[in-house]
Amino acid sequence: MKEKNITTYALIEKYNINPRTINNLKHNKSITMYTLERLCNILDCNPNDIVKFEK
Repeated sequence: MKEKNITTYALIEKYNINPRTINNLKHNKSITMYTLERLCNILDCNPNDIVKFEK
């Protein structure tokens, strides 16, 4: 987000990302694939840039 100059506030207000979703991301909780796709489109990135899968 820093590289793209997009704030949490912008995600919520401009892109209509639910604040609960932001909270889930910050606390390593689950999000939907739809949300992941939206975030990737907004940030122009790949899913691996947002999430990390661990065993």
